[in-house]
Amino acid sequence: MVPLPGDRVLGEGPLIEKPDLAQRIAQALSDKLGEDIILLDMRDVVSYTDWFVIATGRNKRQTQAMADEVRVQVKAATGLLPGRVEGQKEGDWILLDYFDVLVHVFTPESRAYYRLDQLWGQVPAIEFAS
Repeated sequence: MVPLPGDRVLGEGPLIEKPDLAQRIAQALSDKLGEDIILLDMRDVVSYTDWFVIATGRNKRQTQAMADEVRVQVKAATGLLPGRVEGQKEGDWILLDYFDVLVHVFTPESRAYYRLDQLWGQVPAIEFAS
């Protein structure tokens, strides 16, 4: 996605606090009926991000709609666009990189295969309930 004039990409200055951005993203995923939404606090573990937001969609079409909804809601609320998007076309595992917040949207099969929740099981986790 190419930024348009007036769009802001994260890193140009904070418009919203990072935990608030993670919560806003989780709400957008929930609005599109995302399941098993979890926020992982990565601040003490890695240097490349502060939060993972992980969610599951029932199928590829739903994961694509969930990722689209995140982009729409975050841009409308903050003017931010993800710095990078991966996997949107395939839909099995979509990554939206908001730098301080990484969003992972999985199909059930991909989430079970990659098991990010278990891989990072030692970090503080927040289960999102809308």
